[in-house]
Amino acid sequence: MRITKRTNIAIRVLMYCGVNGDRLVTKSEIATRCNTSENHLAQVINQLAQLGYLYTQRGRNGGMELSRPMKDIRIGEIFRAIEANVPLAECFADVDNTCPLTDACLLRNAISQAAEAFYAHLDTVTLDQLVCGNDSLEQLLATNVCCSRVPA
Repeated sequence: MRITKRTNIAIRVLMYCGVNGDRLVTKSEIATRCNTSENHLAQVINQLAQLGYLYTQRGRNGGMELSRPMKDIRIGEIFRAIEANVPLAECFADVDNTCPLTDACLLRNAISQAAEAFYAHLDTVTLDQLVCGNDSLEQLLATNVCCSRVPA
């Protein structure tokens, strides 16, 4: 299983916002610190905001922050939401499936079960587990971690 670039960026954005939870952060600072393009980042930020994980504020003093406590953000939910439209294999694609074995192949079911086990494990991981107490991440992303902050 391969994680898409979009999901990778989404997790980086959430971790960055978590580490910098005491202020609004900007797209440009995330792009710089997380080594990603602002174009990809804008799409991911928009999606995370639509899914209710980020609060965004436009304007001169704008930026973004987590819209819920880190302990309530489950990594499995993020992966499912972002990866939802990406088929695991050709036989999972509605339009592009040309595999002649689809109707008889048992591998599809095995792959589905394996993917669900993967997501189920990630459901046990919360954003605060990735951020709080992670001194190495803090050193990379900020000078101040505030893990007890609860968004308004």
